[in-house]
Amino acid sequence: MTAPNMAGYKAYQNNKYQTASPHRLILMLYNGAIQFSNKAIQAIQQNNIAETNKWIQKTQDIIYELLSSLNTKEGGQLARNLQNLYFYVIDRLIEANMKKEEEPLHEVIKIIEEIKSSWEEIGRGGTLG
Repeated sequence: MTAPNMAGYKAYQNNKYQTASPHRLILMLYNGAIQFSNKAIQAIQQNNIAETNKWIQKTQDIIYELLSSLNTKEGGQLARNLQNLYFYVIDRLIEANMKKEEEPLHEVIKIIEEIKSSWEEIGRGGTLG
């Protein structure tokens, strides 16, 4: 891309996030966590320790962002359950990073995909339960 096109693209990307609904932003975070976890798995398969660490750290950053967005007072038991699940995911990410193992990352992806699926259902007007 040329410099002017690149500036336009960056403006578009920024606008995409700034104008997204809170529901859509959470979906973007889930998608990012899944994408970065998959990249970490690829880095482990390539025995690339620096890239493995980078992608796991990016996934952790997203999970911490999701944690900070929880409202445990108004969200009640559901928010507390998500909080516990996010802490578990962080533990699995730390384990994956320390041991450079794929299995914890596969588990993280499965958990995030399940939460994302429920979140999508809520967005379609469905309910959990």
